[in-house]
Amino acid sequence: MVAMLSALWLGILTSISPCPLATNIATVSFLAKNVAHPKLVLRTGIAYTLGRMFVYMVLGILVVGFLVRVSPIAHFLQKYMNRALGPLLIFIGLMLFDVIKISFPGLSFSEDKQKRLARSGARGAFALGVIFALSFCPISAALFFGSLIPLALKSKYGVMLPVLYGFGTALPVVAASIAMTLGAASLTHLFNKISDIELYVRKAVAVVFIAAGLYYTWAYLLLR
Repeated sequence: MVAMLSALWLGILTSISPCPLATNIATVSFLAKNVAHPKLVLRTGIAYTLGRMFVYMVLGILVVGFLVRVSPIAHFLQKYMNRALGPLLIFIGLMLFDVIKISFPGLSFSEDKQKRLARSGARGAFALGVIFALSFCPISAALFFGSLIPLALKSKYGVMLPVLYGFGTALPVVAASIAMTLGAASLTHLFNKISDIELYVRKAVAVVFIAAGLYYTWAYLLLR
């Protein structure tokens, strides 16, 4: 249960990080144009969420499955995972603090194409979720590959964790879809409030990551 909640929390943290937050705001703006059709808004919001979940599920199956099935890699991970986890968590924490900045290539996708997909119903929204999920930025890549994948490798839930992570990354869109279905037509300003909170949440999580990294470094590297 702790692993599942951790995966969901990592997804939520990703959703309020600058790059994913911008894509979620854009998606909500597109959904708002269909606010006169509440069922359509909810359907497209769910389809967008399923698109993101699908991508992370496939990535989880490929990455986790590959690492587990290749015996030399699996043996290496079992032996050195805890030792590598400490420096890795510290590295991610420093990225969240913006001490370390890395440029990360993402998918190039024009705004016109995004609008076209968003207006084409559930199938377009699903495709939009897939595309935005594949548009990794440094923080989302660090959280997914650096935190979630090691968690999935050590958990009995395995590839279920990337699915929960994907749901967490789309949670603001899910909430906005439900709210618009219930009659709240304009929600973009709420996302602006979330963007203000994001900085403080990110810094707090960075402290947790660095503290956990120092513990793992001390326990599995310095004491051995």
